[in-house]
Amino acid sequence: MLMYRFEWNERLLIALPVLEADWEQYSSVEQLDIVERWELIRGTIPDRVMEFERVINRMQNQLYEEENFEESCRLNAEIAEYASRINDLHIWYRTNQELDSRWHT
Repeated sequence: MLMYRFEWNERLLIALPVLEADWEQYSSVEQLDIVERWELIRGTIPDRVMEFERVINRMQNQLYEEENFEESCRLNAEIAEYASRINDLHIWYRTNQELDSRWHT
């Protein structure tokens, strides 16, 4: 039974690794599989970031035109949520560097 999997994250629109053991407990074959699969997923992160940035830009344009205070607050909250998603994607993007350094030690 595999002690790792990749689960779809609807918020970030990518599959994220779920490792159920310490990295050192995986065989070299399993480590390689995890790194290879993650590298494919990781390659889609810049596209997700651009997608979220386009959404933020549209919302900022709406916000610029919005006169209703409550609607402005709602738009600001949504913009903040998308910015948080972008931040999380950047963190996951850097995760590859940690896996690579572990793989090469």
